Amino acid sequence: MDRATQVVTTTQTYEASGVVRAGGEGRLESHGLATPFDGSQGRLDALPGPADILAAALCACILKSVERFSQLLPFAYESATVKVAAEREEPPPHIARMRYELEIVTDEPAGRVELLHRNIQKFGTITNTLSKACALTGTIRAVPKVAAAP
Repeated sequence: MDRATQVVTTTQTYEASGVVRAGGEGRLESHGLATPFDGSQGRLDALPGPADILAAALCACILKSVERFSQLLPFAYESATVKVAAEREEPPPHIARMRYELEIVTDEPAGRVELLHRNIQKFGTITNTLSKACALTGTIRAVPKVAAAP
């Protein structure tokens, strides 16, 4: 590869810590986030488990990407909402599929909405990571600003 086509790789480090007590109630901490989680053998309905937290991480990535690309493209939007579903299979236990539905309040034309979606799929850190580990699919739906107003 010649100098003109070399890709410069940069690295960022993210850190988290956790603790669990006998019985399964745990606590996670990362960059100012402190939250309880379900570390039990089964499933505690009152606390999110690791799969719930993984789904939430995908939500955060998609929403952060909306904001990031609103600045880079630029892309005008009022708000965005995302819902994620993760499907767990076993044996062995694993997340086999994740699906998301992104709704964005915008007056941007359909082609620009699709451009935003392609950028989210191609450049999101968590979307890129999860798409290599499981089937990841999603949709985007634009809602005109006037239709979204109360």
